[in-house]
Amino acid sequence: MTISGLGAAVVTGAVGGLGRAIAVALHADGWNVLLTDVDADAVATAAAPLGGWSRPLDVRDESACADVAAEAAAAPGGLGLWVNNAGILVTGPSWAHDAPTRRAVVEVNALGAMNGTLAAVAVMREQGRGHVLNVVSLAGLIAAPGETVYAASKHALLAFSLGTLSDLRMAGVRGVHVSCLCPDGIWTPMLHDKLDDPGALASFTGSLLTPERVAARAVRLARRPRPVVSLPRWRGAQVRLLDAFPRLALALTPVIRATGRAGQRRQARRVRGNPSPPRL
Repeated sequence: MTISGLGAAVVTGAVGGLGRAIAVALHADGWNVLLTDVDADAVATAAAPLGGWSRPLDVRDESACADVAAEAAAAPGGLGLWVNNAGILVTGPSWAHDAPTRRAVVEVNALGAMNGTLAAVAVMREQGRGHVLNVVSLAGLIAAPGETVYAASKHALLAFSLGTLSDLRMAGVRGVHVSCLCPDGIWTPMLHDKLDDPGALASFTGSLLTPERVAARAVRLARRPRPVVSLPRWRGAQVRLLDAFPRLALALTPVIRATGRAGQRRQARRVRGNPSPPRL
């Protein structure tokens, strides 16, 4: 592993997609990045060009998160940043998912991020400094139709993140920060098979972001913490307005459906027009 004056940065779900992009961007910015994922072999391969520091991690395992935090804290510079990125997406009406599926989404997206946050905060409070960056999604700001269970898990993570930040300040802890990054739909493997999925329409209502763009914003946020950042900013304002007026949001459901379907078709044309495989 490399040594960074910024200390160690842990990234969960770092094998591909956004997690991999964030790890690459943090490494380029000078962080000593510890890549984690449930797939030990895949995360070791992903970490090889970034200093080779990786660990298998199931974020649902509270003690395993604590072990990773302790390992990062022992590195030069201590644990400076923990990025909770690991997540899973399921689409369709809320009644379409069985109990194990609902449980898995909540355990990974919400409880898993809570485990990582608390493991990091325990170390950071001792250090007197540190930053937890939780990748939430715009779905954490509004009940996205077709992604109801996913949105519920992200709403829980947003509330937990902001509440934990308030708890830290009430306890007199000023040097430990918690930030939430809420990006619009990102063209990663999470959406690659959703171009014909009516349950995923909400993710295609805006302009799809690249993992690199979101990762670049994550790096800036890592250096300058803020409680909630949406990307793009105008989309955050838009969904917050709809969330404030639920009857308006319900009335606009046909418009949202049509806009999302048009977005899916537009992205499908782009993918078919590009013979190269999509970047992970």
